[in-house]
Amino acid sequence: MVSRSVFPIILLVVTIIMSSCVPGGKYKTLHDRSVQYMNERDNFKIDNLDLSMSNREMTARLKELEDQMAGMESKKQDLEGEIEEARTKHNSLDNKYIELQKAQEDLIRGNVAETRRLLRELQTAQENLQSKEDLLRQLELNMEAKKADLDALSYELDRRNTRLVELEQILDAQQRAVRDLKKKVSDALFGFENNGLTIAMKNGKVYVSLDEKLLFRTGSYNIDVNGKEALKKLATVLAKNRDIQITIEGHTDDVPYISSGGQIQDNWDLSAKRATTVVRVLLDGSGIDPQRMTVAGRGEYMPVDSRNTSDARQKNRRTEIILTPDLGELYRILDSY
Repeated sequence: MVSRSVFPIILLVVTIIMSSCVPGGKYKTLHDRSVQYMNERDNFKIDNLDLSMSNREMTARLKELEDQMAGMESKKQDLEGEIEEARTKHNSLDNKYIELQKAQEDLIRGNVAETRRLLRELQTAQENLQSKEDLLRQLELNMEAKKADLDALSYELDRRNTRLVELEQILDAQQRAVRDLKKKVSDALFGFENNGLTIAMKNGKVYVSLDEKLLFRTGSYNIDVNGKEALKKLATVLAKNRDIQITIEGHTDDVPYISSGGQIQDNWDLSAKRATTVVRVLLDGSGIDPQRMTVAGRGEYMPVDSRNTSDARQKNRRTEIILTPDLGELYRILDSY
């Protein structure tokens, strides 16, 4: 990849080079869109990872609340037993108190202290009963609050699980779409594959790589007959799959281009001219919407083989056609939450 420190200079040079063949504003728009799609794809991966981590944390939190609820339920049952015992004792004391009142008229001496004792016990029992009832009400309020938190957490967890399942289903569908697209491209280019042309899937995209020998003569940006035939067959597939974005990148080796004073000054010029020529062949009579196309000249700065050998340089002299599926449905789901 081109480093961030030199990307603005590269973009300026490519813009100046392309201004003679493609309107500057349109190229910038297509280039910005390509960068945007790449950034959005990376953001989605981060978002999907964050969502999975959040889901695990919420599941652990749900288990913790359920354990707390179980403990509080056990404590509530213990308190209810204590209250029932206190009520029984209260009733017993109350009965004794009634009996004491009935016998009070017959008591002259010696029973005043017993009466006071029973009254104190009765008052203490009432206070204990009231205290336990207050504690029970507080526990019930706490349990209701915990239950509300648990319900809210369960709802949010279900909502996130639903969202995650929906995202995974769309990702699976798009992966299938990419595999189907790769098969269609392979079928259309049968006979060219492994003869200067390779097709691969990477990062949710289909990469069609064409060696220099299949399209161009050394140092030239004019496509030969075999190259045009392969591109025309590819254009037929792309015209039928209208939701696919198309990026054409020209690449050279690191051998400096010797300019003879013509339109080509260096490897930047050569890679950009080759990419533009490929675009024109794909658009010619195919019915492909030009707004789906993005063109980039990469020069020698994105090699597939960095060794200083003739075989490595031959691999690096290539044109890549990158096919990106429509991610609009994924963005719609992400924006809805």
